[in-house]
Amino acid sequence: VQLQASGGGLVQAGGSLRLSCAASGRTFSATGWFRQAPGKEREFVATVSWSGENTYYANSVQGRFTISRDNAKNTYLQMNRLKPEDTAVYYCAAARGYSDYVTPAHEYQYQYWGQGTQVTVSS
Repeated sequence: VQLQASGGGLVQAGGSLRLSCAASGRTFSATGWFRQAPGKEREFVATVSWSGENTYYANSVQGRFTISRDNAKNTYLQMNRLKPEDTAVYYCAAARGYSDYVTPAHEYQYQYWGQGTQVTVSS
């Protein structure tokens, strides 16, 4: 599985960005977004199940970010009301073998990772 993330950029606090993750190769189940801020460990942001019907978010982004999928291959992260603390490199990831009811939220649950896309939120 190859994952290509895009859509990052520079935005003012309160603004919006939409990240995209295009996948190719073998099939997979859940996909997710993680982020890593300078000097910090990578952390979970959001995940969506294979069908797109089940989602799970980190508390820090709940209500502001929305994860979605189309045709079971492309994944999106709509980020609204962005804050300076959302500044990070964002990574998309894909997992194999989970049922549609499982929304994995840990790095070790994902087998495939894309390159990161930088999101910078200015105050």
